[in-house]
Order: sequence, then C-alpha cells, then structure tokens
Amino acid sequence: MNAFLWVVQAVLAASFALSGLVKATQPRDRLLGWFPWAEDFSPPTVRFIGAMGLLGAVGLIAPAASGVAPELTPAAATGLAVMMALAGATHVRRKEPPGVAVTAVILLLAALVAWGRFGPYAW
Repeated sequence: MNAFLWVVQAVLAASFALSGLVKATQPRDRLLGWFPWAEDFSPPTVRFIGAMGLLGAVGLIAPAASGVAPELTPAAATGLAVMMALAGATHVRRKEPPGVAVTAVILLLAALVAWGRFGPYAW
C-alpha cells in the first residue's frame, strides 16, 4: 500500500504542479480557453489558486521524501482535497458535469493519500 500511495502522490503532485504553474503564469485570455471557470474569479484569485496547487504539489512529495516534517504530506493532501471540494462546488454551480466528475476523482485520490498518510501508513 505504501508504494501505491507514493504512485498516487506522484501523479497528484505532477497534475497539481502543471495546473498550478499554468494558472499562476498564463495571461487571463489563455486561461479562459483552458479553464472556463476562471471567468467567475478575479485574476489574483486564479493566481492564488495556482500558487496553492504548486505548494500542494511540493507538500505531497518533499516532506515525505526528505523525512523532514513528514506530517506535512497528509496536511497537503487534505488541503488539496478541500480545494477540490470547492472546485467541485464551482463546477456544480456552473452546471459542468465533466468538471464535477474529474474533480471528484482528484478529490478522492487526495483524500486517499491523506487517509493513508495520517493513518495506517503514517511515517
């Protein structure tokens, strides 16, 4: 199970890092093409969401891999799960079923990592 959690952590970290980097660096008109929900939020809010994704990606890997404050890994996974719950609410409000489905899967994976690292597979 520990190896499986590492794989899930790596996939989530790569996804959040890439997505966060795009949200934090791309101009608003390009973001609207990739993320239609961004029209509902101010540019600083979208940048903040991107920065939180980047920090979450680092938090999923760095503490556990380095052994320094490994309890931050489940905390990062929990934060990303909360972020995905809020994203799911946005997709529901905007009536975007595919967005809800993708967000739900990511939320479940983040929750799995949080559960595994807080509980039976804690450091």
